[in-house]
Amino acid sequence: MIKIDKFTSLTGLTRLEKIIGQRRNSQTKNIPIVSKIIKEVRKNKIGAVIKYERKFSNNTKIKPSKKEITEVIKSLEPKIKKSIDFAYNRIFKYHMHQKPKNIYVKDKLNNKLSYKSIPISKVGVYVPSNLPSTLMMNAIPAKIAGVKKIILTSPRLNGKLNAAVLYAAKKIGIKDIYSIGGAQAIASLAYVQKVDKIIGPGNLYVAKAKKEVFGDVGIEGMIAGPSEITVVADKNSNINSVITSMIGQAEHDVNSQSIVISKNLDLLKKVKKSLSFYLKNLPRKKIAKKSLNKNGLLIFAPNDKNVIDLVNIIAPEHLELNIKNPKRYLDKIFNAGSICIGKYSAMAVTDYNAGTNHVLPTMGSARFSSGLNVRDFYKKISYINLSKKGIEVIGKKAITLAEYENLEG
Repeated sequence: MIKIDKFTSLTGLTRLEKIIGQRRNSQTKNIPIVSKIIKEVRKNKIGAVIKYERKFSNNTKIKPSKKEITEVIKSLEPKIKKSIDFAYNRIFKYHMHQKPKNIYVKDKLNNKLSYKSIPISKVGVYVPSNLPSTLMMNAIPAKIAGVKKIILTSPRLNGKLNAAVLYAAKKIGIKDIYSIGGAQAIASLAYVQKVDKIIGPGNLYVAKAKKEVFGDVGIEGMIAGPSEITVVADKNSNINSVITSMIGQAEHDVNSQSIVISKNLDLLKKVKKSLSFYLKNLPRKKIAKKSLNKNGLLIFAPNDKNVIDLVNIIAPEHLELNIKNPKRYLDKIFNAGSICIGKYSAMAVTDYNAGTNHVLPTMGSARFSSGLNVRDFYKKISYINLSKKGIEVIGKKAITLAEYENLEG
């Protein structure tokens, strides 16, 4: 089972980086079948998509009819509809504030320069079969950006479409829907529907497929891998809350990462002792237990500097500051996908309806990338309009630099 460790010395921090690195490297193995699927779909288009859907999912109905979609949506419980409506409104309102502003500059020579954000035309969203929250997190920012066409692909589960996903799609205004899963779904979006950008989470096959089609289409500017949480706790933290956050991530996937950092050794001992009790009645106990054994860490840090250093090295997808006076850390922590501040800001809520986006960088990519946002659905174009006087002045200086670089044509 998970043990308490200390990574406070330079050697310790190096060891922590090695442990974290091993997990990242485990996600980079080659999967030949993905390359094969993409190659076939690129060549044979929809025929290859149907072939692999039939092979892996026994599915031949890759384009649901309007009638089927309508009937499935009718089966959704009213309370689920209301929850989706509530989440939609919060996510939409928050993301509306992310719209970029265009830049216009005019200098003394009457040269006019501008920098405009242009919405991407066509976006494909991949959503696992039963996750309406994931569809909203991915598609609402695209809608706000002004993407003209959003295409949804979401696999059938046991031959059935998911009512909640379809209801969310209807609310967002998505009309082009496919029931395709796995690497063949990504290949289809890239080479059959021919979108400009593909977003959305998935298993290792989906992640590999997105990497392989990148260049022909765009993808998220981050690594969206197995989920992660790091909880910073102290003597004032509620043990139940800390453990719930750990297990909430661990039950997602055996490759999920759950870490607790504390200056209080007694708290870490209590967490360790109580974990087995909380796991006992968990429906996904086997997955959570394997995840904690493989990627769980309880870290003792004697002072604030150690805590901050550890968090910035881990660069977690989700960070919970479940401590008294959490604001003292905020200006010093710069590697995290999202930060939940204080004992009431449970990370689990951010997955659904807090309003912020839950598509966040994992595998340490929070060091150089950000969570999905409205700006991810724009291209930026520079416009240059020089005056007669402007080209006379600027042109002479440009010629000097061109001659220096031996580019005089």
